[in-house]
Amino acid sequence: MIVVLNGYPGVGKLTIGRLLAEKLGGRLLDIHSVYNVAFALTEFKSPKFRETVEKIEAIAHDLILELPEDVPVVLTTVIAGDSDWGDLEWDRLWALGRERPPFCVVHVSCDLDENIKRICSPARDGHRKPRDPEMARRNQEQAKPLAGLDVPNLLLLNTTLLSAEESATRIASWIEELRSKR
Repeated sequence: MIVVLNGYPGVGKLTIGRLLAEKLGGRLLDIHSVYNVAFALTEFKSPKFRETVEKIEAIAHDLILELPEDVPVVLTTVIAGDSDWGDLEWDRLWALGRERPPFCVVHVSCDLDENIKRICSPARDGHRKPRDPEMARRNQEQAKPLAGLDVPNLLLLNTTLLSAEESATRIASWIEELRSKR
């Protein structure tokens, strides 16, 4: 099983992902584990940056496919709107999901005030995460649709009033419902 937590920065994907992987007895691969190598060694959005991300993702996806089938994998990402880069990244995730079904997508969101509070948290520094409240404002104002609206297993989760534990529990319950229908 592949579970993709897709949402804008500061909505709680990594925190929820950690708890969810634990609840499912699975593994977590967050976007920062992939991107931080590229951030550290290349110029952001340069051809070398993209090439680095693609190479790291390829290695990660190969390792995911080697895991036992009963080990779920939770991935975090932000893929939204239409762009060649985003479309290619989504295609790679979708291909991974087809090779290791079921492919489940959770769109994680929260309201603007909560998003700003979370994105400004000093704890984000340790993961090289953005801490710009203007980024949260722009993302919410532009509201580009998150990738995955067309997948059969999609959960929309607004975390504004939920703790990370409550969010992970809701996702785990949803996954259990999906499993019971199979």
